[in-house]
Amino acid sequence: MPVESDEAIRGALDLRRVGVVGCSTTPGKAAHDVPAYLQTHGYEIVPINPNAAEVLGQPAADSLADVAAEIDVACLFRPSAEVSEIVDEALERDDIRVVWMQLGIRDDDAAARVEAAGLTVVQDRCMKVEHRRHCG
Repeated sequence: MPVESDEAIRGALDLRRVGVVGCSTTPGKAAHDVPAYLQTHGYEIVPINPNAAEVLGQPAADSLADVAAEIDVACLFRPSAEVSEIVDEALERDDIRVVWMQLGIRDDDAAARVEAAGLTVVQDRCMKVEHRRHCG
């Protein structure tokens, strides 16, 4: 099971282009408020939501595979049961360096595949909380 060190989390937070799988259009939901917070702190958010044309002022893609721009971090706001398929999409790309599963989301088998591919994986942690903790 992967163990996320503070050093690995700080390194992940240094990356600035975040593809948010499950990015929500609904204020008050974590899948909206966390990326909005990150956006106000200088992160470039690439929303991934097949049910929205735009989120947080950015065009939304249907899936990771549909994003033409480079992504540094794949941030997942989807149920744990969907993680394996999303990780497959992430591993097909050559730009993603971190797969970050938000608070309450984990899949140890998928995380092991991410690590085996040489990427950083973070499970069951909130990017907003970790950003505040490490970056003030």
